[in-house]
Amino acid sequence: MQTRYAVFLFTIVTSIGIAEAGKPNPNGNKPRIITTTDLGADPDDEQSMVRLLVCANEFDIEGLIVSTGCWKKNQSDTEMLDTLVNAYGQCVDNLKVHADGFPSAQYLKSISVMGQLAYGMSDVGDGKDSPGSELIIASVDTDDPRPVWVGGWGGTNNVAQAIWKVRATRSNEELSQFLSKLRVFDILGQDDAGAWIAKNFPEVLYIRATSVYGWAPSDEYLKEHIQSHGPLGAVYPDRKWATEGDTPAFMHVYPNGLNDPEKIDQGSWGGRFDLAKKAGIRSMKPVTNEGEFDPYLMFGNSAEGMNAIKRWSIAYDNDFAARMDWSITDTYSDANHHPIAVVNGDISRRVLEVTAAPGSTVVLSAAGSSDPDEDALFYAWSFYQEPSSYTGAVKIEDTFAAVAKVNIPSNAGGKNLHMILELHDDGNPNLYAYRRVIINVK
Repeated sequence: MQTRYAVFLFTIVTSIGIAEAGKPNPNGNKPRIITTTDLGADPDDEQSMVRLLVCANEFDIEGLIVSTGCWKKNQSDTEMLDTLVNAYGQCVDNLKVHADGFPSAQYLKSISVMGQLAYGMSDVGDGKDSPGSELIIASVDTDDPRPVWVGGWGGTNNVAQAIWKVRATRSNEELSQFLSKLRVFDILGQDDAGAWIAKNFPEVLYIRATSVYGWAPSDEYLKEHIQSHGPLGAVYPDRKWATEGDTPAFMHVYPNGLNDPEKIDQGSWGGRFDLAKKAGIRSMKPVTNEGEFDPYLMFGNSAEGMNAIKRWSIAYDNDFAARMDWSITDTYSDANHHPIAVVNGDISRRVLEVTAAPGSTVVLSAAGSSDPDEDALFYAWSFYQEPSSYTGAVKIEDTFAAVAKVNIPSNAGGKNLHMILELHDDGNPNLYAYRRVIINVK
């Protein structure tokens, strides 16, 4: 076992430096992500992995780790993950025709590793390092200021083991530096490691998302737009229970202009989360011992629950369908591509902030927005009330024009207003881009 792990660890250390992925991005647009998945427990992990792979150009994917969880307490190999990556390998040349930044299948194979072989905190401790836990350490240690978002599609004991080793082998200052770059997006809680992390290392930004069902597309949509589309469609299984329960873990950091993932209350394709930590967000029913770690505090879903995801359903459904189209055509003109949203001359995807006085008017302009296919563009400006500190009504003039005027309420002093530009084209399917402008009223 130790010899096999040593080979994996050499691969991890060398692969993280590969130029095509994991490198610092000067624009700061690409999130760094690691996915841990309990493949084999529920077909939804395979479903979510297909969506992640056709979106792979939007992220710096630094690890794909096979993990355990309360529904699959032991793992032995990466066979299921290899099948999915091999299907991606059959499509990646087509995908590269339509967008830059897709990693090679060879690279993804180099970061496809085994994590902890057994369940929860029973497999965390001295001498229990795994290729997965070592990969997490190597990724966080990389000389890159961007945080590393670990998506826990199963249990999170790979993260726990990484923290355990760093605590045991480094100074308190070095441990603090390590933890400051670590983010965990835990789907439902599927072992006791999450409670252990939250209890003992409260400085880690730890989200436990429990409203992850009810937002996904219908079986009919999946048959027509996903499963019928080439090698990746062929490995997208029918649901057994719910569809794609793990997808919000990477949709939260999807860089589409809608949100800053560090500001978890803003709302995104992955949901919206309260800024106040909550006590006792329990894992799924088979995890029965989290009370041992009470009190532990985590960030949890806001009151909107899954509706914070579903409000964007047309956009993320069409995004997936278009990307599956990309996977089966090697001709750029045979598929649709995303428009580019510009606000007040800013061409990035970052969230903008402006200041205004009560009773004033703020002009927001999407002039300069464009579409690579030269499709017609449609504009919609809206006030996103839920993350805003101002809770009254806001009047927007020319809501569906490129240039809109926001009338700042006279009683909005000291509050902020979150304004969203939702831009889409008239291609097939319609594709969307966003920009968020936060108006701080002084």
